[in-house]
Parts: sequence; structure tokens; C-alpha cells
Amino acid sequence: MRRLIAVLVLILAPHAGAAASLDSSVGQLDISPVVRGLEEPWGLAFLPGGSFLVTERGGRLLHFDPQGERSTVKGTPEVWARGQGGLLDVMVPRDFSQTREIFLSYSKPQSGGAGTALAVARLSPDNTRLERLRVLFEMQPGTSGGRHFGSRIVEAPDGTVFLTVGERGDRPAAQDLGRHNGSVIRIARDGTVPPDNPFSDRQDARPEIWSYGHRNPQGAALDAQGWLWVVEHGARGGDEVNLVRKGANYGWPVISYGRHYSGQKIGEGTSKPGMEQPAHYWDPSIAPSGMIVYSGRLWPEWQGDFFVGSLKFDLISRLEREGDTLREPERLEAPETGRVRDIVEAPDGTIWFLSVRHGTVYRIAPGG
Repeated sequence: MRRLIAVLVLILAPHAGAAASLDSSVGQLDISPVVRGLEEPWGLAFLPGGSFLVTERGGRLLHFDPQGERSTVKGTPEVWARGQGGLLDVMVPRDFSQTREIFLSYSKPQSGGAGTALAVARLSPDNTRLERLRVLFEMQPGTSGGRHFGSRIVEAPDGTVFLTVGERGDRPAAQDLGRHNGSVIRIARDGTVPPDNPFSDRQDARPEIWSYGHRNPQGAALDAQGWLWVVEHGARGGDEVNLVRKGANYGWPVISYGRHYSGQKIGEGTSKPGMEQPAHYWDPSIAPSGMIVYSGRLWPEWQGDFFVGSLKFDLISRLEREGDTLREPERLEAPETGRVRDIVEAPDGTIWFLSVRHGTVYRIAPGG
């Protein structure tokens, strides 16, 4: 009976008057529940043909087909589900139809604690299990504590894979190229290091590092030009959106627009030569998570705009781009936008998001 109810919710929710209305700069929007009853959902990704995958932090990977059939995918990696750790992001590469590969990020148990890891596996033809799972990357060395895993996965235009890695609460490590903490890493699909990575020829650096000086980047997306952007948590104030450049240092914990939770000053101020400035920052912090750069498919007025979920203020922040900087002209707020963990643009141009508070996948579509 519980399974039948879940199926009916998926099939009927977008069509049975369940949509809530939200006024926005492009007119009325409808927010409809698509899937309810999730336990700490973290990542969402679409598969060809209208089905999709959802990760739950506790370790479950769920598959939903277009008819509403829900199944738990077996064969997921062992995760360290403590604090902010667990099964985190899921990414479906462009060649899924040929390879059936999917990528998962998670907190992997390690000596001394856990570290952010990236695995790839083949999704079985019946979507019920992962096959030939292998770990492509895990941060080194292992770190104790249950926070700041980062963990967003993005496929680059050239087929390499970006993964964001938090500094695990070890602030100075974000400036140490000999550790993966507080970095964006870039690897090839088989886990090897691309020869054009910025530190691949340095003995004192981890060759997977693409950029460093990050705190806890929990959102990442490509723009229309193929550039990578990340959104990361500050401390008390200083949440940032950054345009990620090869080999660049984003300053944490030397520079920041926030303060420590104790109220004490962070580092040396807000700028320093050799360290990048954010494209945008929030003060007070919104606790940002998932992010997209919108295509404009359904709302041309929003083409190229950034949408960032807030875990703290229960909203979606819309940012407009002005060169390499961003400004926030609008916040989308509704009872449904409770602790927004991930945001994804669907193939039809609707915007889907995960609400941790409600344990629900929601769909934003034109109203009326």
C-alpha cells in the first residue's frame, strides 16, 4: 500500500491541483510536488527518457521512472553517514545512453575518519543495481570530523570531471597544495590526471587539484561558454560564488568577507594579491547549496541567470551576471522552498529542486 501511494503521488501530483503559486519577475510560477517521503535528499540527476535519480545522505540511491515506479538501486558504495557526510551528489554524463555510467560522490570511510570520494558504476538495464563500481578518486590524507565535504560533480565540456572538495574544517589545509582539502579537483573519466592540470608536474602538490583556497563548495555548474562556477559556504557571512580558473587561489582562510562564528576576524581581510575575488558574496550567509545556470528555454528573461538554493533562509536566490560579477535582483520564496539542497534544470526547461525540510522533489513551471 505504501508503494502504491508513492506511485500515485508521483503520477498525480503535477496534474491534480497540487501546485502552489508563486509570483516572480517573469510572472506566476507553479510549484508542484513530484516525489514525497525522501530522507535527507542530496542530489538529483535526469536520465534519458524522463526517469531520474535521487541520492539520500543515509546511503540510498533511488530511481524513478516516467510512470512513477520507484526502486532502490543496489550496489552503492559504503558511506560514512555522520554529520554532513554520506551519499552526496549524482551525475549522469552525456554519453549515458552508450555507457550507462553514473558518477557518485560520497564520504568514504578512511583511516582517521572520512574523505570526499568519487566513484563510477554502470547502472543495470533494469535500473535496479550498480555494476562494476570503482573508486576514481578519494581525498588524501583522511580527516576526522563530520563537516565540509563539498561534493558536487560536474562533467566538463572536454569530458573530464570536476569534483568540489571541502576543507573538512581544517582551515589552513585549504592553502596546502599537498592536500586535497578545500579544492576543486579535475580528473579524466578513468580516474587518471589530465596532463594539462595546473600542478601535475609539481612534486609538492596533489596533481588532481584544479583550484584551491575554497571552504565548502556545495554547488557547481557550467555556464553557456563552458566555464565552471562554484558556490561555497562562508563562515558567519561571506558565502561566495566564484568563477573557477585553472590554478587559481580563492583565498580561504586568508581572505574572506565573513567572520568566524565567534565574531573574530578571519585572516588578513577581504583581499590579497594573488588571491581571487568572488563574483558575488552574501552577508548574512544564506548557506548556499545546489546551483544552476539557466538556459532560458522556458523563461528567456532568465537566460544565463544563476539559481542558488539556500539551506538557511528557505529560498532560491536568482543572480544576474554582469561580466564576471553577479548581483541578486530576486529571491524566490514559498512554503515549499524549505532547505533547498539541489537545483536542476530538467530537459524541458522546468526547474526542479530538492527540499530537505519537506523530503520532496518539487518542479517549478510556468503558471496559469
